[in-house]
Amino acid sequence: MTVLSAEQLQEIVVEAFPDYHVPVVESINGDTLVLALTTSTRDTRPGGTLSGPTMMALADNAAWLVILAHIGPVLLAVTTSLHIDFLRKPDVTDLIAKARLIKLGRRLAVVDVELVSRGSDDLVAKAQVTYSIPPGDRP
Repeated sequence: MTVLSAEQLQEIVVEAFPDYHVPVVESINGDTLVLALTTSTRDTRPGGTLSGPTMMALADNAAWLVILAHIGPVLLAVTTSLHIDFLRKPDVTDLIAKARLIKLGRRLAVVDVELVSRGSDDLVAKAQVTYSIPPGDRP
């Protein structure tokens, strides 16, 4: 069960990263969050593809937000591990992250993230992200 809505998550990411090109929380449904990033040439690398850092940042952001959806606004939850496999060249279009909460413990959370180009079902990257949740009472 989620404790934060898509709108509340969007407010958190905008406030937490005021100078960052903020992705849009499209939905949160149970253990799955969908996050979209509008991309442009600033997000590309030579060869006409999206850069790895752009894809990793979206995967990390999606993992953080799906965790916060379940534990509340614990902003100091931090990444402890991010493994990503780049599978195919993404289009320079909106990048969509589908994050699924695999395990939520008291101190660690594990999230599976699939990245696709908008309008395609073909995976461009797949990540597994582990977060450390700070001790203390959750809101």
